Amino acid sequence: MANLAQQIGIALHWRNFLIGAFKQPCNISVTFADGRNRKQVPLKKENGQTVMVPLFQSQENIVGEVNIEPITGKKLEHNGVKIELLGQIELYFDRGNFYDFTSLVRELDIPGEFYEKKTYPFEFSTVEMPYESYNGVNVRLRYILKVTISRNYVSNIVECQDFVVQNYTPPPSINNSIKMEVGIEDCLHIEFEYSKSKYYLKDVILGKIYFLLVRIKMKKMELEIRRRESTGSGPNTYVETETLAKFELMDGTPVRGESIPVRLFLSPCELTPTYRNINNKFSVKYFLNLVLVDEEDRRNRLRMIEKYCKRKLEEFSSLTGKNDGGTKSSKVDFNRKGDQLLNDTCVH
Repeated sequence: MANLAQQIGIALHWRNFLIGAFKQPCNISVTFADGRNRKQVPLKKENGQTVMVPLFQSQENIVGEVNIEPITGKKLEHNGVKIELLGQIELYFDRGNFYDFTSLVRELDIPGEFYEKKTYPFEFSTVEMPYESYNGVNVRLRYILKVTISRNYVSNIVECQDFVVQNYTPPPSINNSIKMEVGIEDCLHIEFEYSKSKYYLKDVILGKIYFLLVRIKMKKMELEIRRRESTGSGPNTYVETETLAKFELMDGTPVRGESIPVRLFLSPCELTPTYRNINNKFSVKYFLNLVLVDEEDRRNRLRMIEKYCKRKLEEFSSLTGKNDGGTKSSKVDFNRKGDQLLNDTCVH
């Protein structure tokens, strides 16, 4: 029995030794000066958990404090303390390698020792944050504050604090309507018209579809919103396409001369801004597909419109308080002005 108790005591000693050896010798926290008043938005972490983090936009000042508190009764020697503001892109097929497009550094302390809690103020003024935060299927774009305590002979102590960036652009001066004709040769001719070419993310798409020639049996017509995410380049390009929403415009076979109204609310769709070749790493595009379903449930995509997203200033303020069948396609851009969709009429 005595030998058993001795063995248990030795095992507990080594367990506590190992826990102490790998336990971080201090606690680090980052707080924002306006953290209580600033809008918080959800952010999904790598472990699948969702946390609330502060929301910023480009050219804002990022001000706060770093608190470092060593474990009671222990001295912590260091070779200096710094804080970095980083904008990073991570491709999931190259996980762990971050591509920095924004990097700012502030030195907080010279080499020395920690005996008790210390607080370091920091400020990054009018920070240029050109891209919005994005968390996709194969890529993420993030902004972090990274605190590093440098040490000799052992690994540095690092703590990261995420925050989200959303930007907006001024409204367009010209917003023309779109009117185009598509179809299947000698079987179906359709003319569709949208009232304007630029939309907010929370906007409503209004239009009409005219049937000029109908010689096929149709079961229904749908309008799809799709998101296409492209990562990498050349032979290493990965493309992920997902359908965000489907809307049935009509059922049955229309007659010649009939018109179908289109009224599509975008607010239920989880849209982000369009990202165009960000640092030659990734792109995100949105498309409207006009789909015909025949009586044998075969789906024919007659029209693909690319949407370019931007954010609307008013909506940001509220936050802070492949064409099938050989048909042509026009380009409609979503542009995030505050929460906004923007459309360039560009025919391919």
